[in-house]
Amino acid sequence: MSKAFRLQSKFQPAGDQPAAIKGLISGLESGLAHQTLLGVTGSGKTFTMANVVEQQQRPTIVMAPNKTLAAQLYGEFKSFFPDNAVEYFVSYYDYYQPEAYVPSSDTFIEKDASINDHIEQMRLSATKALLERRDALIVVSVSAIYGLGDPDQYLKMRLHFTRGELIDQRAFLRRLAELQYTRNDMDFRRGTYRVRGDVIDIFPADSDEEAVRVELFDSEIDTIRLFDPLTGAVRGEVPRMTIYPKSHYVTPRETILGAIDAIKEELKGRLEWMRKHERLVEAQRLEQRTLYDIEMMLELGYCNGIENYSRYLSGGHPASRRPRFSTTYPMTHCYLSMSLTLVCPR
Repeated sequence: MSKAFRLQSKFQPAGDQPAAIKGLISGLESGLAHQTLLGVTGSGKTFTMANVVEQQQRPTIVMAPNKTLAAQLYGEFKSFFPDNAVEYFVSYYDYYQPEAYVPSSDTFIEKDASINDHIEQMRLSATKALLERRDALIVVSVSAIYGLGDPDQYLKMRLHFTRGELIDQRAFLRRLAELQYTRNDMDFRRGTYRVRGDVIDIFPADSDEEAVRVELFDSEIDTIRLFDPLTGAVRGEVPRMTIYPKSHYVTPRETILGAIDAIKEELKGRLEWMRKHERLVEAQRLEQRTLYDIEMMLELGYCNGIENYSRYLSGGHPASRRPRFSTTYPMTHCYLSMSLTLVCPR
């Protein structure tokens, strides 16, 4: 539920801060695209910007040059706006090794990565807040400029349901599977659901402390409850609920089928070129890997490294820009973007 930004601090703007706040707000209201706030370390630039956010009441993106500064800014803004949607969007890789090939030894090194589950949840929560709330302040690192899935497809895949709605349970569970949720009646964790008779429990991928219980009476949704997934304690009832996909790369099946046709067409051309130039090992490796990915997409709706196929899934041409968090998702809601405190060496 959206609230007004309300800054909570025992301090008041002092020194040059009131003039800086007034100048920044004047620039925003005048339509200036770029403004720069200068100040030494410890001069209260974050507090100054928090005052601007409170007075402007606009959804905000704060971009930091690295994850360390992003974490610091997230903590500070969280303390300034404890009752608002302060979120965190940075790279979710704890470890990442890209694909590599060593010609001298004919060694191909597979891509290897370790994803931080908690940061992935925070990224999804940030996306949800930016789409649903006007009191959203998202702290992002440069990860936000990297390609994501198609936001139009992401929005279309959301699952909405309301109390009193008539549903088919099998179709409902099938929709959850399309959102890449998996059924797990034993280990109930983020991104899974379980079914017990006429009760469906869903652990949203964007939450780490609240799950959803849908109770059916025949084919009618009788109640929608929020509960603690650890203790099972009910926290309340809601009249409606929206479940967001488990991944930014979720895609409808018809789009996947169309993308696979385009992938096969390009694969055919690349294999012909490689075989013509006697790169048989590379051709065999490319064909094996691509066909495996295609099979996974047909069976599961996704594959490891599906971001490599984002152009096909979004329907873009080879030179098109990929969708990314900082420019695509905020377009309808976010009007103020800030870049804070970049320390440059002498």
